[in-house]
Amino acid sequence: MPQRQRHRGQHPEDGRLFAPAWIPVLRQAVADLSFLLTRGYAQKAALKLVGDHYQLALRQRRAVLLAACPDTAIKRRKQTLASPDNISDIAIDGFNQLIFAETLLSGGMVFRCRDGCIRDLSGVHGSYHRVCETQRAVHQIGINLARLGITHAQWYFDAPVSNSGRVCAMIRKIAASHGWHWEAEPRHHLDAELTKLNTPVATSDSWVLDRAESWVNLSALLLDHAEQPLSVVDLANDGSA
Repeated sequence: MPQRQRHRGQHPEDGRLFAPAWIPVLRQAVADLSFLLTRGYAQKAALKLVGDHYQLALRQRRAVLLAACPDTAIKRRKQTLASPDNISDIAIDGFNQLIFAETLLSGGMVFRCRDGCIRDLSGVHGSYHRVCETQRAVHQIGINLARLGITHAQWYFDAPVSNSGRVCAMIRKIAASHGWHWEAEPRHHLDAELTKLNTPVATSDSWVLDRAESWVNLSALLLDHAEQPLSVVDLANDGSA
């Protein structure tokens, strides 16, 4: 029986796949993929074309896809980005932001992307399990929200993902212990629901960002105030400027 993951730290191959010698190549791959996406190429075909050209490994291709973005999407995301200094109420894309915070605390690799978001390669595939850093991750998010003066947060989690109800209960318990005005609930069809909210959404999910009324770049804020050594790969700059 496979051992359950205890941390969201680096993959054993990350040191090699994202070594300094690879960064210029990956940045150019991001620029090329963004060029193709801007011109309407299908994402899957464009990623294969770019990945094959630069002979990228699967994990490198995933990072390039995370970092790339068509010009039209960047323009919209800049227009809908809300300043956290001007809001008091926020909606949080639960697993998206929680797993990112866990990855930061675990020393995992994170990527600075073309739209300004910071993303990681972790994710849920039908099931979520807490790791050693989970409670600390929630606490760090709470500290940062309080620092910004955000007084109310509504966490939303994907109901079809196993353990989403337990995570919501944990969130509510931690919030109560700190006096934070939080709510947490699992929801079906979460991505579509997030795009219909009037409240700014904390997420780095590209599909949601392209449709939400407004959003908050919480991942970048968490990175800016992180205290532990970080493994940040900047794929946003292709060096052409």
